[in-house]
Amino acid sequence: MGIVVGLLIAIGCMLGGFVAMGGHLIVIWQPWEFVIIGGMAAGTFVIANPMKTVVDSGKATMEAFTGKGPKRKDFLSLLGLIHALLREIKTKPRNEVETHFDDPANSEIFKNYPDVTKDQGLVLFICDYCRLILIGGARSHEIEALMEEEIGTHKKYALKPYGAINTVAEALPALGIVAAVLGIVKAMGALDQSPQILGGLIGAALVGTFFGVFASYGVLAPLALKVKGVREKQCSVYTIVKQSLIAYMNGALPQVAIEHGRKGIAAADRPTIDEVEAATVPGAQNREAA
Repeated sequence: MGIVVGLLIAIGCMLGGFVAMGGHLIVIWQPWEFVIIGGMAAGTFVIANPMKTVVDSGKATMEAFTGKGPKRKDFLSLLGLIHALLREIKTKPRNEVETHFDDPANSEIFKNYPDVTKDQGLVLFICDYCRLILIGGARSHEIEALMEEEIGTHKKYALKPYGAINTVAEALPALGIVAAVLGIVKAMGALDQSPQILGGLIGAALVGTFFGVFASYGVLAPLALKVKGVREKQCSVYTIVKQSLIAYMNGALPQVAIEHGRKGIAAADRPTIDEVEAATVPGAQNREAA
């Protein structure tokens, strides 16, 4: 929604200002200039990126428009799942706990948190490192380093659409100049025409430069930043898991361990400590109601 509102403000002010200065909107409508610039941008985008990144960029753009990132309730569900798993690890024999990580789809604990289990990559991440905790013998700093390496790799590929879109945004002003040059070439072929016709051809050519600059700095560059913000927020759940599990490995109780994870959530989305307690400690909701 924010992207749509922002575009309406940007385009409205730009066109409104142009009209207020006495300009005529029909002059800006040069569809073949737009075809030249848009086609070159799309072509260079496909050339520069593997098809997987092209497809993921489309997905990332839709996520940016819809704001598809973890919300407060998603973070609360994640903390609840981690707490439940850590309690199992702490209180039950290894052979009983392993079943949750060997087959999370049929685990009663994982079934209680469907918002988390929708992300299969996150579920696999949790299961892998909980298994290492169960095995024992691994030092917490070694596990932390391994987690950071995996999170870094995940983030690198999650942000590829941001880099791909931003690269096209940086190229658009130059592509606009290409369209403008082609327009000038066309105008040069009409030097024997009247000044009115020649002026219209030159004006049409300059629209290419205008469109390239506007599409770059007014549309694609902000969109790329939005994609980056959404993807970084999606990656933040891995850091929450890491901080919670490492705190547990260093001797923290499950309730204290998830507090380490809670502190890694941005203030705007961070559940309060009371909300986390109500979601994780048996009987806490009843005590709060009383």
